[in-house]
Amino acid sequence: MKGRPISRGCGQGEALVTNESISFLGSVDPTTGIVVEEKHELKGQSISGKVLVFPAGKGSTVGSYVMYQLKKNGTAPAAVINRSAEPIVVVGAIISGIPMVDSTEPDAITTIKTGNMVRVDGTRGVVEIL
Repeated sequence: MKGRPISRGCGQGEALVTNESISFLGSVDPTTGIVVEEKHELKGQSISGKVLVFPAGKGSTVGSYVMYQLKKNGTAPAAVINRSAEPIVVVGAIISGIPMVDSTEPDAITTIKTGNMVRVDGTRGVVEIL
């Protein structure tokens, strides 16, 4: 898949896909990388080391710093793919060195399945299902 490069670098791992937006402030525990937001379809699952595929971020700008804390704690995703990147997740990915791509063709959310092994090249905007 080809998409728009957002944050440079390459990341690879098992995909974790959701149709729901994620707020890193309040939705994800930065110590464990576990989704803690009540009623979120990923509640109880870890994003640590995963290629996290979701439509867009939501919530407070502090979410960018939560992503940075995830990286410092070793609990960050290996890469992020969004349908439409927004500033909170973009800044979080860049300051944390998490490869990120958005606007993939075909749409990553409908093409990639949870459990697929995926490689993300955030420098070139390329996503591969391995």
